[in-house]
Amino acid sequence: MKILTKLVIAAALVALGAIGFAYSGLYDVRASSPHSGLVNWLFSTASRASIERQADDVSVPDLSDTALAKAGVNDFDTMCVGCHGAPGKNPEAMGQGLNPPPPDLVESAAHMNPAELFWVTKYGIKMTGMPAWGATHGDDALWPVVAFMTTLPDLDADGYQALLASATGMGHHADDSDVGDTTLAAGGDNHEHADVAPATPDHHDAPDAPPHDHDEPTPESEEVPHEDGHDHEH
Repeated sequence: MKILTKLVIAAALVALGAIGFAYSGLYDVRASSPHSGLVNWLFSTASRASIERQADDVSVPDLSDTALAKAGVNDFDTMCVGCHGAPGKNPEAMGQGLNPPPPDLVESAAHMNPAELFWVTKYGIKMTGMPAWGATHGDDALWPVVAFMTTLPDLDADGYQALLASATGMGHHADDSDVGDTTLAAGGDNHEHADVAPATPDHHDAPDAPPHDHDEPTPESEEVPHEDGHDHEH
């Protein structure tokens, strides 16, 4: 019983110490300050184990069609390059300021299978800055991105640019500046509207116009005698 009591007291002291440390403000939360080795190991290990476990339930479609990868390159360039970079392209300012640093997807694609890449893309990773793209994109829009990512280990900077050029107008985030149809390939509903001049308000719609009867007969002209002795019709 004494041992159990001591364990309970020790656990309570640890809990109180942790709470006190959280409220003390001593922990450095700056994104510019890297995690300690222990925290980094804990986060990376837990993340890797969770991804492997959760991705087991993902059903992977056939990604061998090169057209599918081509359909995903524009989406990858829009959704991923800003933080992760691409062959021949460095991450943008936002990606360079994240902690932990976003991984190089060339390396990720080399050691992660398609199910894992899809799971991370769809659901994101807590406390990393990696968003859950599944909140705004359906599976059909995400699988082309995954199909493209599987080609990254074999793609250099020139190959990446060539693939982008050949995929103009393809994908959910396609650049539509050079194509006439602005409807997104993944089911977007952009519509072009012609410029229409504002309609001239009809006198019937004027709120202050006095009501009048269209069937009211026009008054007949009457003859009025004038001083010249002649009758004139008005």
